[in-house]
Amino acid sequence: MPIRRLPSEVVNRIAAGEVVERPSSAIKELVENAIDAGARRIEIQADGGGLSRILVVDDGRGMGPDELPLAVERHATSKLEVDDAGDVDLLNIHTLGFRGEALPSIGSVARVTISSRTIGGDAHAIDVQGGAVSTVRPAAFAGDHGARVEVRDLFYATPARLKFMKSERAESMAISEEIKRQAMAHEDVAFILTLDGRPVLRLEAEHAGDEGRLRRLAAILGEAFGENALLIDQTRDGHRLSGYAGLPTYSRGNAAHQYLFVNGRPVRDRLLQGALRGAYADFLARDRHPAAVLFIDLEPTQVDVNVHPAKAEVRFRDPALARGLIVGALKHALAGAGHRASTTVADQALSAFQGRGGVGRGAWGVGAGWSSEPAYSPGAWTSPFTAPAQVIPGLAEVSARVEPGLDPETPNPGPHTLDLIDRPLGAARAQLHGTYIVAQTRDGMVVVDQHAAHERLVYERMKAQMSAGGVARQALLVPAVVQLEPPEAERVVAVADDLAELGLIIEGFGAGAVLVRETPALLGDTDVEGLIRDIADDLTETGQTLALRERLAEVCSTMACHGSIRAGRRLNADEMNALLRQMEATPHSGQCNHGRPTYVELKLADIERLFGRR
Repeated sequence: MPIRRLPSEVVNRIAAGEVVERPSSAIKELVENAIDAGARRIEIQADGGGLSRILVVDDGRGMGPDELPLAVERHATSKLEVDDAGDVDLLNIHTLGFRGEALPSIGSVARVTISSRTIGGDAHAIDVQGGAVSTVRPAAFAGDHGARVEVRDLFYATPARLKFMKSERAESMAISEEIKRQAMAHEDVAFILTLDGRPVLRLEAEHAGDEGRLRRLAAILGEAFGENALLIDQTRDGHRLSGYAGLPTYSRGNAAHQYLFVNGRPVRDRLLQGALRGAYADFLARDRHPAAVLFIDLEPTQVDVNVHPAKAEVRFRDPALARGLIVGALKHALAGAGHRASTTVADQALSAFQGRGGVGRGAWGVGAGWSSEPAYSPGAWTSPFTAPAQVIPGLAEVSARVEPGLDPETPNPGPHTLDLIDRPLGAARAQLHGTYIVAQTRDGMVVVDQHAAHERLVYERMKAQMSAGGVARQALLVPAVVQLEPPEAERVVAVADDLAELGLIIEGFGAGAVLVRETPALLGDTDVEGLIRDIADDLTETGQTLALRERLAEVCSTMACHGSIRAGRRLNADEMNALLRQMEATPHSGQCNHGRPTYVELKLADIERLFGRR
């Protein structure tokens, strides 16, 4: 078959298949065009999952009658700077859209009408149906300036594509998710989304900056995210990382609440996702995922955004710098959070309490459902048996212990105890079931899981010692030879110096083989071949040696678990208070090594609500 040129209609439809995968893709392109045009208010409407009708209206600069025909012509764009010699630097991109394919691609598979008015100019419109372009005509336009793009019958010109579309509900959800991403990246732009005539999202413009961004994120992700998010803002070698990341105890069951942006562009990048996962590796179990919205801003020449037709992927010139910035900034922020735990921990604890049912008044069923025993009055109640020392009368010692000087026999505790209740985790009052420490704060109470809390404290000490003295190594009696594919072996040998810092001594052993002489002593009798293969897989996927670091972290975590205070061990008052003070002074002590909370704090107002006092 001879070589021949494809008809322009076919070329446009091929481009549409790359750029416009589904209705949300078309909306993404139109919204980015509006933002590049300086819009501060964007209204989006979609019917039938976006397949029947899409309408995007903005208040940007607009287009004149001479620009409208160019807007629907392939590879015509206003978003690339051309020098005097007519050259264009495709690595110096300062806009969201730059390929000049969006409008002509959409017009080749749908019926499109574009109306626009420039500042101080008249409104004009142009139509595109299945690639056929009409002449420019005068039109009505409601605003003083901006653009109005209406897309009807998406993919009518390529009916085979319609078979690959999901349900209208699924397409509508994809549209909503896309608008949320755009709104996160541009807090100073108002977004209004209507689906099938039903208002779904209305976000007014916020002031640019951290406070406005947090309000926008809380409006999209929920107030709980705003209450439990840590501010991230660090710069390294011209790369700036900003945004917000959730506390480890505010984790999710999936990665749906992870949003990454590069120069204002929402992206899905395995390198960045791996860095986010690595930063939380010490704090979350493998089936838990952090919530984070992170923005990387850098010089356009340091990132290639031209590697994907839909601009959903990027390529960094220095990927190690980008990954290191994310890991370092997140760990710094998490360390700064100290022992703080998320507010959702208390909410979950309160929801676990249930009032005793029965006939009576109020939500708690106060009345016949409650015990008819006489009310307590000081001095009117006596224990049916003699209570041991330091035990609340009426309770067995294995169930509850009270701090010396704080049982009912001694109404005036010492002055040192009164000072402790002003500390963040308060003063220890009792130990329940040999496992839980109950402490009183100035405005509430704290319940601490002694084993989980001490496990974190031991783990942090082990990490500090390992960081200060390096990783102890153990020599193998017989060096192990691990066979790999030649490219994998080269990648592993290339990072031999990095692996040596982690206690793993390797060297090349011919083509496709790695010789292992020493391994980290913490790993004990480990599977050397499996370890090397995991490292090779990490290097292939992310360029980082995650496997060894994660294994060392797991070993440290296991050792910390065995070396910590066990559940069921009785603690005296000094021991309990010492544990509380250590928690206050230790970073990350608000969660154990598996991401579970180490303590629950209930404010006095929360307790009063439990008893119907509020």
